Amino acid sequence: MSNRIERRRDARLWFETTLGGYVLAREQAYFDETVSDIFGFNALQLGLPQHDLLRASRIPLRLTLDAHPPARLITHFNHLPIASQSVDLALIPHVLEFSANPHQVLREVERVLMPEGHVILTGFNPLSWWGVGHLIKRRCGDYPWRGNFIALPRVKDWLALLGLEVVAGRLSCYAPPLQSAQWLERFQFMEAAGDRWWPLGGGVYFLLAKKRVHSMRLIMPSWKERLAAQGRIASAAQKELTQRNSKKETELV
Repeated sequence: MSNRIERRRDARLWFETTLGGYVLAREQAYFDETVSDIFGFNALQLGLPQHDLLRASRIPLRLTLDAHPPARLITHFNHLPIASQSVDLALIPHVLEFSANPHQVLREVERVLMPEGHVILTGFNPLSWWGVGHLIKRRCGDYPWRGNFIALPRVKDWLALLGLEVVAGRLSCYAPPLQSAQWLERFQFMEAAGDRWWPLGGGVYFLLAKKRVHSMRLIMPSWKERLAAQGRIASAAQKELTQRNSKKETELV
């Protein structure tokens, strides 16, 4: 229990560092821009309860979920105490790479989403300078290096299997993960250059996906055509019967 509390503290403290603030500023800007155009009644934020990533949302009911305060709803992400198909928007900021069962987290999010509902997730990109840092520092046990960085194509495959269609995406944080504010400032040119020359090399990726539900359409026979066909059959039968009666009358005469 103490180890879990210590890890939560590491995450909270890391986002207060220079490097964590660099990541948080870009993620907050993306969330502010994206959630403002998504409408509905219920929105969830899984993780990072100390940061209001839904602050720009127009959805009236917004809940933060986590295993500890200051989240409004204390729960584990593997089994969300939320009714199925009741949520219009779900945010998953850096949850999958620190979950023992990321597939189950996505399954739960898909379950609670309304048809045509949206999910926005962020993750650290292993194919970047941040991935190099992860290889070097993952044994130290510090946040975020202890996480299991998941490649972007794999996350897209998981979403597709659950019927979550990726409709938008972006990468950011192209600068190397340096703790010095001075060096981060010197590498600011990589933010603009990265989008153009190294589009898949951003340290953080964003994905916006929509839940697609394919309804079944029953093919019914056209009642007019069916009645017309029955009428043609009846007319033919009546005509044949009339001909037979006429033939019999002729023979009698």
